[in-house]
Amino acid sequence: MNKKIFKTILTSVTLVMIVSLFCATGVLYFYFDNLQNRSMKEELSLAQIALENEGKTYFDSLSADENYRLTWIDSSGNVICDSVEKDLDNHSDRQEFKDAINKGEGFSSRYSQTLTEKSIYYAKKLSDGTVLRIAKRQKTVTNLLFGLAEPALILFGLSVILAYVLAKKSAKQIVEPLNNLNLDNPLSNDTYEELSPLLLRINSQHQQIDQQLNLLEKKNSQFNQITDNLQESLILLDSNNQIININKAACKLFDTDRNCLNKDFIYISRDYNLNSALQKAMEKGHCEIEKEIEGSFYQFDISRIDYEKEVCGAVILAFDITQRKQAEQIRKEFSANVSHELKTPLQGIIGSAELIENGMVKQQDVGRFVGHIRQEAQRMVNMINDIIRLSQLDEQNGSFPTEKVDLTALAGQCIEQLKGIAQKKNVEIVLQAKQVAVTGVRQLLWEILYNLLDNAIKYNKENGKVTVVINQEQDEIIIEVDDTGIGIAKEDQERIFERFYRVDKSHSKATGGTGLGLSIVKHAVMYHGGRIDIVSELNKGTKIKVIIPANGTQEGK
Repeated sequence: MNKKIFKTILTSVTLVMIVSLFCATGVLYFYFDNLQNRSMKEELSLAQIALENEGKTYFDSLSADENYRLTWIDSSGNVICDSVEKDLDNHSDRQEFKDAINKGEGFSSRYSQTLTEKSIYYAKKLSDGTVLRIAKRQKTVTNLLFGLAEPALILFGLSVILAYVLAKKSAKQIVEPLNNLNLDNPLSNDTYEELSPLLLRINSQHQQIDQQLNLLEKKNSQFNQITDNLQESLILLDSNNQIININKAACKLFDTDRNCLNKDFIYISRDYNLNSALQKAMEKGHCEIEKEIEGSFYQFDISRIDYEKEVCGAVILAFDITQRKQAEQIRKEFSANVSHELKTPLQGIIGSAELIENGMVKQQDVGRFVGHIRQEAQRMVNMINDIIRLSQLDEQNGSFPTEKVDLTALAGQCIEQLKGIAQKKNVEIVLQAKQVAVTGVRQLLWEILYNLLDNAIKYNKENGKVTVVINQEQDEIIIEVDDTGIGIAKEDQERIFERFYRVDKSHSKATGGTGLGLSIVKHAVMYHGGRIDIVSELNKGTKIKVIIPANGTQEGK
């Protein structure tokens, strides 16, 4: 803009100077032309007086001057005398002569292209009928311009230099206020009044832009808050696979932070299968893939985003399916374990029955075989009942009426029922409890106490001891079962509540039971909204602590 203003000013000044030069030359030319005409009249009047007084001898006293010439002509047009030429042809056809004869005086001019000048003639009729003419040579405008060329060029050059300096300074002065405009606060500018509509428009646009930015920031903040509270990992990519948004869950999953924004997806994951899935989604529109990351399983759902038939990006959703995978594995193991656990007693029953059927059992041993069949059948019934109970707890839709339960009395009943088993192993059971009541499901609370005591006795040592402590601390009921048994290895402590899991790797049946007791305990405690803690050391014993809310809150439901 500065250059454009400078060129405009310089061009304008130059044109004005050229036009002014031509106008001044024309005005001066016409001024001096009129002045010369008046001068010729005065000179001819003086020559007329001299001619009338001196006659022809007047011409003898005149000196020859080509720029100034007097001619005396008779009424027929013949030249009587001339101050320059002696022999001249008849002048009756000259315009100035004709006018003088007819009107008393006459003017005319003739142009010479060779000399680029013109001659001006003025003739006047005398009292005796003759005509006296004066002639002068005058420079033409073109000749005058050529004569003024050198000083005009010098003047023009000086003027251009001055115009250049002034134009540069003027352009700077014009542009400087524009360059110093405060566009952040347009109304604070003190500049040209003509800019007021523009500044008002800019201020209005600023307000609109600020409102739109605030709205976008608000929406972006809301979007980030929503996505950051998602449990699923969310990543938004543009058409070039560059990350434009990533939530907290995704940052944690890929061990990154928001510095990865505007970087390629490969920056956070170089996994070949995942990047191949992304490429496939970009080509076909959608792709799903399951990946294991640091021991957890995730399902990646990748969808292409199209806008007006053009690919504008992709969205990646990662769902944690670890629990589902674990549940599937548990179901597989459970099915295998159920088949195995049921197959063993069934084989025992079938084997004993075949021996009796084929008469291979002595009469005195028949009772023992029948007892074995009954024992294995009872074991199968117990196992099926435990499986049904676990299924009800898993689905949490069993009909479990709640009531006020005296845990101390309930524990006493369990001890009484298990007394025979304890006596066989010489295990002492000690109950240390005040009267403690809780609102809950009596059957499930019985399962908790019975199974904990049953395991404490079965896995105890000869002449061992089991201590049961029940008390209340503020709003929590605490049940502790402490034994002096074989203990549990640290690597097994987290798995003892799994179905059919036994500490002995051979799944020995020496201790009896279904292998589902502690799993039922876990689900029953969860049903009551409680938790389980375990402390154990090999060959020293195990302490299992159950904590449940005293008010009967069932968080697990």
